[in-house]
Amino acid sequence: MDRPSTTPSPVAAFFDLDKTIIASSSALAFSKPLLREGLINRRAALRSAYAQLVFSLAGADAAKTERMRAEVSALCAGWDVAQVSAIVRETLHDVVDPLVYAEAAELISSHRADGHDVVVLSATGEEVVAPVAEMLGATRSVATRMQIVDGRYSGEVDFYCYGENKAIAAKELAATYGYDLTQCHAYTDSSTDIPLLEVVGRPHAVNPDRVLRRHATEQGWEILAFEHPMSLRTRIPARSAGLVALGAVAAGATWYGYSRRKRTR
Repeated sequence: MDRPSTTPSPVAAFFDLDKTIIASSSALAFSKPLLREGLINRRAALRSAYAQLVFSLAGADAAKTERMRAEVSALCAGWDVAQVSAIVRETLHDVVDPLVYAEAAELISSHRADGHDVVVLSATGEEVVAPVAEMLGATRSVATRMQIVDGRYSGEVDFYCYGENKAIAAKELAATYGYDLTQCHAYTDSSTDIPLLEVVGRPHAVNPDRVLRRHATEQGWEILAFEHPMSLRTRIPARSAGLVALGAVAAGATWYGYSRRKRTR
């Protein structure tokens, strides 16, 4: 007679990205290099910044997030995917590194030290999220997938990693990798991620919006305050030779110096 396995199921820690791991919107953070490379104009960058300001002040409700999703999808239509990926990887450390909460970096390191997988779930596009997750030392990531036609974004979305879809993604990952969701953790700032928090046994509200704070208090969920963005360069080593090389370049460049060199080439 076969005995049941005593090996525990693997555990995952699911992290939202924007305003949970980093102290800003990842899409907004990359608007400067996208502007410099001519993918967006100054008016579009300002409009995006204003939308993000309203989003931050008013709270991340579904209607506002959907409007932002539609705007970003329309803005990206026609962009060359390879060019976007190159811009993100070339500017990754300068753009994202200073925005990472030290508390989030420590949590990620702690989960990895405990043998847990770390999964980044984000509504931002996968061309941005995947390299950011890699830089953070995450095991894997799931992000919004834009439809691609002939190497360019069509303006349509194949998978929107938002709201209930984050919970669905967590369940699919659990089925694939054998996670015991009752032992898994989730961290997010937004009430739109309540479905994700409800599918794990160890939910955490990070710098929560008003709705999430109230819900977390009612449910007895742990509420965390992340307050200290800090560089990752001395905390989490890059996991590939390419990112190590990029980090070495970025370490000697400020935003001003980088853009100045680009203009004078």
